[in-house]
Amino acid sequence: MNRVVIDKDRCKACKLCINVCQRKLLELADELNAKGYHPIAIHAVEKCTACGLCAIMCPEASIEVFKEIKVKKTA
Repeated sequence: MNRVVIDKDRCKACKLCINVCQRKLLELADELNAKGYHPIAIHAVEKCTACGLCAIMCPEASIEVFKEIKVKKTA
């Protein structure tokens, strides 16, 4: 499964990643981070295609996207 890792303490809630997510999987979290912002959270991570647009748009580099690579076994 693809993974999205968000460094919540680096996030400044600019919402650029929310606007760029084509699947609308990102939202502001209810809790506050150490800087007093509502950081980004992902819901339904299983629907993420790992396009990486959110990570590219993040000015704080607080998002990392990992795409699962399926390896074919050879006999």
